[in-house]
Amino acid sequence: MPTTTPLGPGGEFDLIRELLARWGSRARGIGDDAAVIAVPAGERLVVSTDSSVEAVHFRRGWLTPREIGYRATAAALSDLAAMAATPLGILVALALPTAWRAEVGEIADGIGDAVDLCGVPIVGGDLTAATDLAITVTVMGTAIAPLARSGARPGDRIWVTGTLGGPGRAVAALSDNAAPDAESRARFARPVPRLREARWLAARGATAAIDISDGLIADAGHLASASAVRLVIELDRLPHVAATDVIAAAGSGEEYELLVTLPPSAAVHDFEQAFRVPFTEIGRVTAADTPGVEATYRGERVAPPRGYDHFS
Repeated sequence: MPTTTPLGPGGEFDLIRELLARWGSRARGIGDDAAVIAVPAGERLVVSTDSSVEAVHFRRGWLTPREIGYRATAAALSDLAAMAATPLGILVALALPTAWRAEVGEIADGIGDAVDLCGVPIVGGDLTAATDLAITVTVMGTAIAPLARSGARPGDRIWVTGTLGGPGRAVAALSDNAAPDAESRARFARPVPRLREARWLAARGATAAIDISDGLIADAGHLASASAVRLVIELDRLPHVAATDVIAAAGSGEEYELLVTLPPSAAVHDFEQAFRVPFTEIGRVTAADTPGVEATYRGERVAPPRGYDHFS
């Protein structure tokens, strides 16, 4: 298939040509009405869509245009990581206000940064005028046995990748018109989808996973409900940035780290050596008549911190 199909005249298609010029060989098969994707024999297609909307997920002064494009794409690819899927391609739907027209190339460069990091092509999308900037990224991947939220079993151990709390701390500072510390800002602006890490864990017996977008405790609740179990999380074991505390870290959203359940026998001691990413056991899975999350701190039960809910 050619890299792109020749496009006709018009302002919209001129803009598409501008984006394609920024992306180069990272964009493939663009120009037809739909993308054609080959799925490896014996594997299942895994698809997700994620939107990043101005004044909801970011404010203009918080991030550079390039960071906005990167972050929107990385957040969507994180959904494939949660399913232990190998990415095949992404589609980008861009709602572009006139006020952002001059920055569209930088936004495209940020999207390109994310696909370069994850080794995935841009295979299509959509472009429309709008009053607020919105980037919607649809991701496609494959897996022989996708890792779902519903597989956690009593007796499993609960693990988390990375170090939590940075994005929440950055958003709190930015909301107060203050400059966040460099570590927290970097965690907010440049999340890394844990794609390779998830596949590695799935190969070693991971039973369930979810990416942390609404806060660890909130997303743990989704996994507990899907698996019909109780997750007992020891907050004092939670890996967190030095500048914040465990309670704030447990409620911090926009992390895009993975919460994973594994049987006690799983051999994961060399995870950190393989990926140079912290991997911390933070609790256990128990049977429950009523699924949910129980949080403890220094051996005592505490009220679990709330995460983010768009419609609360």
